[in-house]
Amino acid sequence: MLFAGLVAQSAAAPGSQAAAPLTVAQAVATQNGSTAAVTGYIVGQPTSATSVLRSGFTSDTALAIADSAAETSTAKMLYVQVTTEYRSGFGLQTTPSLMGKKVDVTGQLTAYFSHAGLKSPSNMALSAAPTPTPTQTPTPTPTPTSGDYYAGAAGKTGAALESSLHQIISVQQKLSYDQVWDALKDTDQDPANSNNVILLYTGRSQSKATNGGGVDDWNREHVWAKSHGDFGTATGPGTDVHHLRPTDVTVNSARGNKDFDLGGTQSTEAPGNYTDADSWEPRNAVKGDVARMVMYMAVRYEGGDGFADLEMNNLVNNGTTPYMGKMSVLLEWNRIDPPDAFEQRRNQRIYERWQGNRNPFVDHPEYADAIWN
Repeated sequence: MLFAGLVAQSAAAPGSQAAAPLTVAQAVATQNGSTAAVTGYIVGQPTSATSVLRSGFTSDTALAIADSAAETSTAKMLYVQVTTEYRSGFGLQTTPSLMGKKVDVTGQLTAYFSHAGLKSPSNMALSAAPTPTPTQTPTPTPTPTSGDYYAGAAGKTGAALESSLHQIISVQQKLSYDQVWDALKDTDQDPANSNNVILLYTGRSQSKATNGGGVDDWNREHVWAKSHGDFGTATGPGTDVHHLRPTDVTVNSARGNKDFDLGGTQSTEAPGNYTDADSWEPRNAVKGDVARMVMYMAVRYEGGDGFADLEMNNLVNNGTTPYMGKMSVLLEWNRIDPPDAFEQRRNQRIYERWQGNRNPFVDHPEYADAIWN
């Protein structure tokens, strides 16, 4: 009933919709102060030039729209001012179900939040055309194992391979820590139950809605412990979904910031995982996953971006230094537990929907020995 009313909501002058509407990409490229109609999908609430909320909306004053309902790159979004007359119908805080809906807007193409924008709208209406389903949204290229993505690494080994991979995977969209909640609900979705996520250490399938800080909730585990390099939850390594996984709150606490190694006492809450004073051994089914996440971080973060140079070493009890061990064990886990369908889907999802970059060790596990052996 709400949407029928929205379609009719308009303050446009006669003849203002005569011209074909612009795509979001065209509107982003036409920031000249002119008035134009634009069509796009509602993808969130902008809060800064580089940050868009996809849930937990805080106001009704702005929308981000894009040419794809799955878009996560702010560079491909148009920020739309929602003035008083439209807030009851187009405010995301009031109506979060607008996410993913197609909208037609007319207004002035000018910067908003210091970002490509549309201000002072004279018309806002949901598109009369049906919104395409997610399966109709074309997926980007390259494909998961495309040689094009890793072309710059071809034929290289050792430090040269590591350097090439660093350059390739450093081209990415960075998320806020709040956005990580939404990302994990997508990337770690249970293949057998779309309402659940799979928890890393326990393997338990649990409702996406139970994320939080309470006992038996799930939260965001930094596989590369955030104290190892002191990057916390700052945008960058602290929010990189390639090493963040849903984990039972108390199991996450038990792992803490320990390095990875063999042995210890079996966890009573997460059978198959073992721990002692300075190390954590994950269950067999995710040993390789853990290794490849640590390797990704060691290659992605090389001391730029204002963060520490993260490196694997052959020690445990690394504390707050920017090192994670035990390298020899992680390399072996990579060999004995190759990427499965869940890990491969996760890598592709992060690439397509969230960060635009890949974990090369999921696509090419052999790169690990080519670099570190």
